[in-house]
Amino acid sequence: LSFSDLNLTLMPAPRFQGFDESDSEIFANMQARKFSMDAGLGLTYEKKDWKISVSSMFDVLGRSDGFETKANIAKVFRKGPLFFEPSLSLSYLDSAHVNYYYGVKSNETNSLTFAYEGQSALNTSLGFSVSTPIFFEGFTQLAINYTWYDAAITDSPLVEDDTNLSIRILFSKFF
Repeated sequence: LSFSDLNLTLMPAPRFQGFDESDSEIFANMQARKFSMDAGLGLTYEKKDWKISVSSMFDVLGRSDGFETKANIAKVFRKGPLFFEPSLSLSYLDSAHVNYYYGVKSNETNSLTFAYEGQSALNTSLGFSVSTPIFFEGFTQLAINYTWYDAAITDSPLVEDDTNLSIRILFSKFF
């Protein structure tokens, strides 16, 4: 639904955070954490090259029974056919979500882990993308995103890194 500069969207999204014992030695003796599906609503405001969005997604399959709320702000800068977009995102994960994916129950411990109960977390991400419509009559984008994970996640014995760097290359074309 669109109202002037506001867009309200219904958002379904798969959640691929699951694992089972066979994935790594660290998961030995642990119950599987299954793939899930999230759904929720998003609200986006775009005006004068600014993009502000908020969304809330809930686990609709009841695996974690958790939810995630995100807020994002971005600004688009144009130079000829190139579009540059820095962004800042905050992602709040409730304790049910964090505990399901990062928690370790006392009966699940092994020689590499310890009992851990996850609490709610607030992750921060900085992003930067470059986009252009000039290649092969389509749309091309290179996006880089750097995320700092909250201590509620990084204190888990299942997590090795405090941060994550992701790079995405996208090409799309209408036929």
